[in-house]
Amino acid sequence: MSDDAAIELLDAGRWSGLGRALRHRNYRLYFSGQSLSLIGTWMTRVAQSWLVYRLTGSSLLLGLVGFASQIPTFLVAPFAGVWVDRLNRHRTLVVTQALAMLQSGLLAVFSLTHTITVTHVLVLGAFQGVINAFDMPARQAFVVELIEDRADLSNAIALNSSMVNAARLLGPSIAGVLIAAVGEGWCFFVDAVSYSAVLASLLAMRIKPRKLRDRHERVMKELGEGFRYVFGTPTIRAILWLLALVSLMGMPYQVLMPVMASRVLHGGPHTFGFLMGSAGVGALAGTLYLASRKSSAGLGRVVTGAAFVFGAGLCLFSQSRFFALSMVLMLLVGMGMMVQLAASNTVLQVLIDEDKRGRVMSFFAMAVFGTAPLGSLLGGAMAARFGAPATVLFGGACCILGASAFARIAPRLKLP
Repeated sequence: MSDDAAIELLDAGRWSGLGRALRHRNYRLYFSGQSLSLIGTWMTRVAQSWLVYRLTGSSLLLGLVGFASQIPTFLVAPFAGVWVDRLNRHRTLVVTQALAMLQSGLLAVFSLTHTITVTHVLVLGAFQGVINAFDMPARQAFVVELIEDRADLSNAIALNSSMVNAARLLGPSIAGVLIAAVGEGWCFFVDAVSYSAVLASLLAMRIKPRKLRDRHERVMKELGEGFRYVFGTPTIRAILWLLALVSLMGMPYQVLMPVMASRVLHGGPHTFGFLMGSAGVGALAGTLYLASRKSSAGLGRVVTGAAFVFGAGLCLFSQSRFFALSMVLMLLVGMGMMVQLAASNTVLQVLIDEDKRGRVMSFFAMAVFGTAPLGSLLGGAMAARFGAPATVLFGGACCILGASAFARIAPRLKLP
């Protein structure tokens, strides 16, 4: 056996099992940088929600802020996907991450100088939404360029979800402590600083040049091509419809968590942080399960089951009035939500054509994050009229119905 072959064999053994995608240098850099940055991102999400609720005491305004920060993704993502297929994805991510650092820095400045208002949060949230419209499809499509062996792609996607959920566990918990001790502004400051980690990792990568699409084609023509591809492929269409339903009706529970923590469970920022952290534990457990899978076989059934668990967890959580029980139920909610998201992502990445990857992943971002603002607005309005528990219950029931409908058509789809 040659020395090179021996080194490759040792490297494969070192990065086997749960972390086999980490044997790729560029992916290791991406994973380490994103892991630190995402903790700051989750801190900002929690701090922003608590700040708005502290300033206004309004569940409707919580929904409006969620709407403002996510509606740009719904409107811009399809066009952004065309440009993601045309541009260098690596450079695109450097730009989007630098702009996101600026957005968090401005939130920190306004908050720490005690000049921040809901208007500031709305405007900066909309700015972040525009950034995300380009960042999300670019990031999802870029993962493929980091993995030299496509057999490790499903593991890389699962590891991506696991780092999101490790951050989801740590970020809200740290944010709850910081908010109680020194206020929301320091959460925004930590988030801004954390972007330096992901920027450093991106700049340290060695990326092989990818053949870029011809920019002379009209944007609308390429957008139409992507639209026909997505909605003309039954499997892709069904997965995106289920994701959109779950995001529209189920995800608003996150916007209403300050209400559930304070008015229903009679807690404070610590209660809020621990509930969000519990959902993060469940989501992390779910993604570790996906990372342990050796192939994508059977993921169609996983998508259906996870959507059902998510909906059932929301229904039960809405009726809980005990903190300990709510913590346990949030484990189920977090697990169901993230397993469905990660499994759906893997199925799409396996099925789609490379030249349409950016556009398909822009529709993925639109289904997951683009419909969420409509859900946030709807959830906030319903909570103001019927109360947060009834709103969460209704959303969970809709997710269960969606999972049931997907299960009925699944045998006719080309699911792995």
